[in-house]
Amino acid sequence: MLVSPAFAQAAGTAGGIAGGIESFLPLVLIFVVFYFLMIRPQQKKMKAHKEMMTQLRRGDRVLTSGGIIGTINKVVDDKEVVVEIAEGVRVRVLRGTIQDIISKTEPVAGEVEKPADK
Repeated sequence: MLVSPAFAQAAGTAGGIAGGIESFLPLVLIFVVFYFLMIRPQQKKMKAHKEMMTQLRRGDRVLTSGGIIGTINKVVDDKEVVVEIAEGVRVRVLRGTIQDIISKTEPVAGEVEKPADK
């Protein structure tokens, strides 16, 4: 016998490279599905939250991530705001902890609206 059964079986397969690509195809497909169902919506949500943070101004009624509802009394800088949670009770809060704007105020006539960075 000149040819062993192992060599005969190996000669029957079409191509080793095509088989390798086909084995990675389900993994790539799963990554694409995860991207469109989980990663992309989360990125959109983060972008909308960041835009909301840049539009905070004095007089806005906000909800913090701790569940405290208050009115912005003063915008300290790009990281902090002062929120009045009760009559005469003011708390310094990081902008990132503001979860939602419940009601917005109208801009003051002399105040110039800053364009959002894109």
